[in-house]
Amino acid sequence: MSERMIELKGIVKRFYIGMPNELEILHGIDLEVKRGEFVSIVGSSGSGKTTMMNIIGILDRPTEGEYQLDGVDVAKAKDKELSLIRNQKIGFVFQTYNLIGRTSALKNVELPMLYAGIGRRERKERAKELLEMVGMEERLSHNPDELSGGQKQRVAIARAMANDPAIILADEPTGALDSKTGRMIMDIFHKLNQEQKKTIVLITHSQELAQETGRIVTLKDGEIIGERRGERC
Repeated sequence: MSERMIELKGIVKRFYIGMPNELEILHGIDLEVKRGEFVSIVGSSGSGKTTMMNIIGILDRPTEGEYQLDGVDVAKAKDKELSLIRNQKIGFVFQTYNLIGRTSALKNVELPMLYAGIGRRERKERAKELLEMVGMEERLSHNPDELSGGQKQRVAIARAMANDPAIILADEPTGALDSKTGRMIMDIFHKLNQEQKKTIVLITHSQELAQETGRIVTLKDGEIIGERRGERC
Protein backbone atom coordinates (compact mmCIF):
# COMPACT_ATOMS: atom_id res chain seq x y z
CA MET A 1 0.00 0.00 0.00
CA SER A 2 1.53 3.29 -1.12
CA GLU A 3 1.87 6.00 1.49
CA ARG A 4 0.87 8.50 -1.21
CA MET A 5 -2.88 9.01 -1.19
CA ILE A 6 -3.07 11.83 -3.76
CA GLU A 7 -0.49 12.45 -6.49
CA LEU A 8 -0.97 15.22 -9.03
CA LYS A 9 1.64 15.75 -11.76
CA GLY A 10 1.52 18.62 -14.25
CA ILE A 11 -2.23 19.15 -13.84
CA VAL A 12 -3.61 21.70 -16.31
CA LYS A 13 -7.28 22.65 -16.54
CA ARG A 14 -8.69 24.64 -19.44
CA PHE A 15 -12.25 25.63 -20.25
CA TYR A 16 -13.74 26.54 -23.68
CA ILE A 17 -10.95 24.56 -25.35
CA GLY A 18 -10.23 25.65 -28.92
CA MET A 19 -12.47 28.70 -28.65
CA PRO A 20 -11.35 32.34 -28.77
CA ASN A 21 -12.20 32.73 -25.08
CA GLU A 22 -10.24 29.60 -24.02
CA LEU A 23 -9.35 29.92 -20.35
CA GLU A 24 -6.60 28.11 -18.44
CA ILE A 25 -7.36 27.96 -14.71
CA LEU A 26 -4.66 25.56 -13.46
CA HIS A 27 -1.16 25.83 -14.95
CA GLY A 28 0.71 22.61 -14.18
CA ILE A 29 -0.04 21.64 -10.57
CA ASP A 30 2.25 19.16 -8.79
CA LEU A 31 1.01 17.97 -5.40
CA GLU A 32 1.42 14.92 -3.19
CA VAL A 33 -0.69 14.19 -0.12
CA LYS A 34 0.36 11.29 2.09
CA ARG A 35 -1.99 8.85 3.74
CA GLY A 36 -3.25 10.28 7.04
CA GLU A 37 -2.12 13.86 6.33
CA PHE A 38 -4.24 16.91 7.17
CA VAL A 39 -3.46 19.43 4.43
CA SER A 40 -4.98 22.81 3.62
CA ILE A 41 -5.08 24.44 0.20
CA VAL A 42 -5.24 28.18 0.69
CA GLY A 43 -5.94 30.91 -1.81
CA SER A 44 -8.07 33.94 -2.43
CA SER A 45 -11.17 33.91 -4.61
CA GLY A 46 -10.19 33.14 -8.21
CA SER A 47 -6.96 31.33 -7.29
CA GLY A 48 -8.21 28.01 -8.72
CA LYS A 49 -9.01 26.30 -5.37
CA THR A 50 -12.45 25.04 -6.39
CA THR A 51 -11.22 23.79 -9.79
CA MET A 52 -8.42 21.95 -8.00
CA MET A 53 -10.84 20.46 -5.49
CA ASN A 54 -13.13 19.27 -8.28
CA ILE A 55 -10.20 17.47 -9.90
CA ILE A 56 -8.98 15.92 -6.62
CA GLY A 57 -12.58 14.85 -5.87
CA ILE A 58 -13.00 13.40 -9.40
CA LEU A 59 -15.90 15.75 -10.05
CA ASP A 60 -14.00 16.99 -13.11
CA ARG A 61 -11.15 15.70 -15.27
CA PRO A 62 -7.91 17.58 -15.91
CA THR A 63 -7.16 18.76 -19.45
CA GLU A 64 -3.55 17.60 -19.10
CA GLY A 65 -1.43 15.86 -16.49
CA GLU A 66 -1.53 12.73 -14.35
CA TYR A 67 -3.58 11.99 -11.26
CA GLN A 68 -3.14 8.93 -9.06
CA LEU A 69 -5.65 8.49 -6.25
CA ASP A 70 -4.73 5.76 -3.77
CA GLY A 71 -2.86 3.97 -6.56
CA VAL A 72 -5.57 4.31 -9.22
CA ASP A 73 -4.73 6.16 -12.44
CA VAL A 74 -7.73 8.49 -12.63
CA ALA A 75 -6.98 9.66 -16.19
CA LYS A 76 -7.32 6.11 -17.55
CA ALA A 77 -10.37 5.09 -15.52
CA LYS A 78 -13.81 4.90 -17.14
CA ASP A 79 -16.66 7.14 -15.90
CA LYS A 80 -18.41 4.24 -14.16
CA GLU A 81 -15.21 3.29 -12.31
CA LEU A 82 -14.64 6.93 -11.33
CA SER A 83 -18.15 7.16 -9.93
CA LEU A 84 -17.46 4.07 -7.80
CA ILE A 85 -14.11 5.45 -6.58
CA ARG A 86 -15.73 8.79 -5.71
CA ASN A 87 -18.51 7.11 -3.73
CA GLN A 88 -16.21 4.74 -1.84
CA LYS A 89 -12.94 6.66 -1.42
CA ILE A 90 -13.97 10.30 -0.98
CA GLY A 91 -16.25 12.05 1.49
CA PHE A 92 -17.27 15.61 0.57
CA VAL A 93 -18.11 18.42 2.98
CA PHE A 94 -19.29 21.68 1.38
CA GLN A 95 -19.83 25.21 2.69
CA THR A 96 -23.50 24.99 1.62
CA TYR A 97 -24.00 21.54 3.30
CA ASN A 98 -25.76 20.08 0.19
CA LEU A 99 -28.25 18.15 2.32
CA ILE A 100 -31.49 16.94 0.79
CA GLY A 101 -34.47 18.96 2.03
CA ARG A 102 -37.56 17.33 3.53
CA THR A 103 -35.40 14.32 4.35
CA SER A 104 -34.34 13.47 7.89
CA ALA A 105 -30.75 13.71 9.10
CA LEU A 106 -30.71 9.91 9.34
CA LYS A 107 -31.86 9.43 5.72
CA ASN A 108 -29.36 12.05 4.49
CA VAL A 109 -26.52 10.09 6.09
CA GLU A 110 -27.87 6.80 4.74
CA LEU A 111 -27.93 8.00 1.12
CA PRO A 112 -24.30 7.29 0.08
CA MET A 113 -24.66 3.81 1.57
CA LEU A 114 -27.80 3.25 -0.48
CA TYR A 115 -25.81 4.03 -3.66
CA ALA A 116 -23.10 1.65 -2.44
CA GLY A 117 -25.65 -1.16 -2.17
CA ILE A 118 -25.52 -1.56 1.61
CA GLY A 119 -28.60 -3.23 3.15
CA ARG A 120 -31.28 -1.25 4.96
CA ARG A 121 -30.59 -2.42 8.50
CA GLU A 122 -26.83 -1.91 8.23
CA ARG A 123 -27.35 1.54 6.67
CA LYS A 124 -29.59 2.64 9.51
CA GLU A 125 -27.25 1.35 12.22
CA ARG A 126 -24.17 2.98 10.70
CA ALA A 127 -26.01 6.29 10.09
CA LYS A 128 -27.06 6.35 13.76
CA GLU A 129 -23.48 5.67 14.89
CA LEU A 130 -22.11 8.44 12.66
CA LEU A 131 -24.66 10.98 13.84
CA GLU A 132 -23.81 10.04 17.41
CA MET A 133 -20.12 10.55 16.63
CA VAL A 134 -20.80 14.17 15.60
CA GLY A 135 -23.13 14.81 18.55
CA MET A 136 -26.38 14.72 16.54
CA GLU A 137 -28.01 11.64 18.07
CA GLU A 138 -30.97 13.69 19.32
CA ARG A 139 -31.68 15.13 15.86
CA LEU A 140 -31.99 11.93 13.81
CA SER A 141 -35.51 12.61 12.59
CA HIS A 142 -35.09 16.38 12.00
CA ASN A 143 -35.11 17.73 8.45
CA PRO A 144 -32.41 20.23 7.39
CA ASP A 145 -34.76 23.22 7.70
CA GLU A 146 -35.20 22.34 11.39
CA LEU A 147 -31.44 22.47 12.04
CA SER A 148 -28.97 25.30 12.64
CA GLY A 149 -26.00 25.84 10.31
CA GLY A 150 -23.63 24.02 12.65
CA GLN A 151 -26.03 21.10 13.02
CA LYS A 152 -26.40 20.85 9.24
CA GLN A 153 -22.63 20.77 8.84
CA ARG A 154 -22.33 18.02 11.45
CA VAL A 155 -24.90 15.98 9.52
CA ALA A 156 -22.89 16.69 6.34
CA ILE A 157 -19.71 15.39 8.02
CA ALA A 158 -21.54 12.24 9.19
CA ARG A 159 -22.78 11.74 5.60
CA ALA A 160 -19.23 12.25 4.25
CA MET A 161 -18.11 9.40 6.52
CA ALA A 162 -20.92 7.04 5.46
CA ASN A 163 -18.84 4.73 3.26
CA ASP A 164 -15.74 5.02 5.47
CA PRO A 165 -13.79 6.97 2.83
CA ALA A 166 -10.01 7.20 2.79
CA ILE A 167 -10.16 10.94 2.06
CA ILE A 168 -12.33 13.80 3.25
CA LEU A 169 -12.45 16.86 1.00
CA ALA A 170 -13.78 19.89 2.85
CA ASP A 171 -14.52 23.03 0.81
CA GLU A 172 -14.79 26.09 3.11
CA PRO A 173 -16.61 23.91 5.69
CA THR A 174 -16.84 26.71 8.27
CA GLY A 175 -17.45 29.55 5.79
CA ALA A 176 -21.15 29.95 6.63
CA LEU A 177 -20.74 29.46 10.40
CA ASP A 178 -19.98 31.71 13.35
CA SER A 179 -16.54 31.29 14.97
CA LYS A 180 -17.74 29.16 17.91
CA THR A 181 -19.60 26.72 15.65
CA GLY A 182 -16.70 26.73 13.20
CA ARG A 183 -14.39 25.76 16.06
CA MET A 184 -16.59 22.75 16.83
CA ILE A 185 -16.52 21.63 13.17
CA MET A 186 -12.71 21.92 13.04
CA ASP A 187 -12.47 19.87 16.25
CA ILE A 188 -14.45 17.08 14.53
CA PHE A 189 -12.01 17.13 11.60
CA HIS A 190 -9.02 16.92 13.96
CA LYS A 191 -10.65 13.97 15.72
CA LEU A 192 -11.26 12.16 12.41
CA ASN A 193 -7.67 12.79 11.36
CA GLN A 194 -6.06 11.78 14.65
CA GLU A 195 -8.30 8.93 15.80
CA GLN A 196 -9.43 7.43 12.49
CA LYS A 197 -6.34 8.45 10.49
CA LYS A 198 -8.45 10.01 7.74
CA THR A 199 -6.60 11.94 5.05
CA ILE A 200 -8.17 15.41 5.03
CA VAL A 201 -7.81 18.13 2.40
CA LEU A 202 -9.24 21.44 3.56
CA ILE A 203 -9.93 24.12 0.94
CA THR A 204 -10.06 27.55 2.55
CA HIS A 205 -9.31 31.23 2.12
CA SER A 206 -8.65 31.52 5.88
CA GLN A 207 -4.99 31.54 6.96
CA GLU A 208 -6.16 31.07 10.53
CA LEU A 209 -7.91 27.77 9.73
CA ALA A 210 -5.08 26.64 7.49
CA GLN A 211 -2.63 27.17 10.33
CA GLU A 212 -4.37 24.35 12.23
CA THR A 213 -3.43 21.77 9.61
CA GLY A 214 -0.14 19.92 9.27
CA ARG A 215 0.79 21.42 5.91
CA ILE A 216 -0.35 24.56 4.10
CA VAL A 217 -0.28 24.71 0.29
CA THR A 218 -0.77 28.21 -1.13
CA LEU A 219 -2.41 28.60 -4.52
CA LYS A 220 -2.35 31.82 -6.52
CA ASP A 221 -3.55 32.40 -10.09
CA GLY A 222 -3.70 28.66 -10.76
CA GLU A 223 -0.20 27.85 -9.50
CA ILE A 224 1.22 26.56 -6.22
CA ILE A 225 3.43 29.40 -4.99
CA GLY A 226 4.50 27.91 -1.68
CA GLU A 227 4.18 25.24 0.99
CA ARG A 228 4.80 25.51 4.70
CA ARG A 229 4.13 23.58 7.86
CA GLY A 230 1.12 24.38 9.98
CA GLU A 231 0.90 24.24 13.75
CA ARG A 232 -0.29 20.64 13.85
CA CYS A 233 2.66 18.82 12.29
